[in-house]
Amino acid sequence: MEFQKDLDARGLNCPLPILKAKKALAEMESGQVLRIVATDTGSVRDFQAFAKQTGNALLAHTVENGEFTFLMRRK
Repeated sequence: MEFQKDLDARGLNCPLPILKAKKALAEMESGQVLRIVATDTGSVRDFQAFAKQTGNALLAHTVENGEFTFLMRRK
């Protein structure tokens, strides 16, 4: 899937991946997609809750080699 912005949150623990994603999404236009790569094991739950609270869409998330990749569309 295409994305307009990339955020590397590897090595950061909660709540930093969420805070950085929030800042990145604020700089984007509505409908654009942000890709986030994180290593925090709690990030799946965190990004699901973040999407519900903010109205931004969590389009997909995958796990590979201990890295979690999320695609979020700005509302």
